[in-house]
Amino acid sequence: MSKEKVNKNCPGVKRLMREAAELAEPTEHYYAAPLEDNLFEWHFTVRGQEGSSFEGGLYHGRIMFPPEYPLKPPSVMLLTPNGRFEINRKICLSMSEYHPETWQPSWSIRTVLLAIVGFMPTPGKGAIGALDWTDAERKKLALQSVKWSCRGCGADNADVLLPVTKQSGESLKKEADKAASEMAFTAEKSKSKPGDPPVESAASVTAPPPTTEPNSNAAVSPAPVAPAPDAPVATPETAPQNASLTERPPPTGGIWTLFIMYFLVGIISALFLRRAGRTIYQEFFKPDLV
Repeated sequence: MSKEKVNKNCPGVKRLMREAAELAEPTEHYYAAPLEDNLFEWHFTVRGQEGSSFEGGLYHGRIMFPPEYPLKPPSVMLLTPNGRFEINRKICLSMSEYHPETWQPSWSIRTVLLAIVGFMPTPGKGAIGALDWTDAERKKLALQSVKWSCRGCGADNADVLLPVTKQSGESLKKEADKAASEMAFTAEKSKSKPGDPPVESAASVTAPPPTTEPNSNAAVSPAPVAPAPDAPVATPETAPQNASLTERPPPTGGIWTLFIMYFLVGIISALFLRRAGRTIYQEFFKPDLV
């Protein structure tokens, strides 16, 4: 499939063409470019980390992208013997096709390249395509890798990357460790389903926890402090009652005032009933005098 025949309106094609433009120039750390006749197959070369058994090594490999990229992850294989990954075999990483559940569309080809560099010094732990050769064997292969050439794209490792400096070497280690840590944390968070091939994790790189900002609206409870051995035990004070709900004593003399009022009302009522009764008796029961 030539570049002239690809559908440039396809999201995957647009993404790969943009990344090809961004990675057009090699750096001290890595270089990647698509094949002339296939935009979905890229070849890359990465430099081994300083301070590891891969220091001084130059490693060449292939990346194959699915038409759904970047929604689906690519497959990756190493072509240069290195003692960490099997050559000419797709390797199992959290950003490879073996684990689409951990792939993030925001990851780019640059992220993949840095992650490969970051994962190389870590233990394989039986993952697909992983090797756990000794440091001595890996250092020997690192020296030999400089003279390695790719039959597929014609690249020579010795001529691909720019000369490395001390500062750029330290920068590569930081960026590679960061990319590998991010992918290792994503893989741990996703928790692969039973039966899935194991995901390689950056054992030598501590995966940073997700950054969260404290909630300013959340109440923070202080940690309990144990009292001193001889300190007196404090008793909680009773909260003051609401003044409007506090029972108030009756005013002085209030009971006697009520008694006198009831007594007077009783007397008046009795006198009134007595007079009314007398009037009724005289009108209805007393005989008229003839």
